[in-house]
Amino acid sequence: QVQLVESGGGSVEVGGSLVLACAASGYPRNGLCMAWFRQAPGLERELVASIDRDGNTNNADSVEGRFTISRDSSRGNAETTVYLQMNSLKPEDTAKYYCAAGSFSDRYCSTLSWHYFTVWGQGTQVTVSS
Repeated sequence: QVQLVESGGGSVEVGGSLVLACAASGYPRNGLCMAWFRQAPGLERELVASIDRDGNTNNADSVEGRFTISRDSSRGNAETTVYLQMNSLKPEDTAKYYCAAGSFSDRYCSTLSWHYFTVWGQGTQVTVSS
């Protein structure tokens, strides 16, 4: 059973940086599609960035050039960590950020909506103030 725990959220001023981490335990040998989503009050949950089993990444247009998703599986033992490096933060980046995992084919990793991801972390709040 895969479990996800996020960390690294907080408050930062416009233009600042944060790194979010998602520690995944029970990570299967055949890998997973991993992604970061965010949800602001009153808005739909949206995909921020995804990384598939081969390490191919995809960013939402709104964060392209500012955010970077990466994965570290060096510890082995069915553990992996997915990071979201966030630079040049803007007030509109303020949201609760969620790590998610899905076992579907990599061809869908960058396109499926949040409804198809079956494992979720508890979320971490990011607040960007001007």
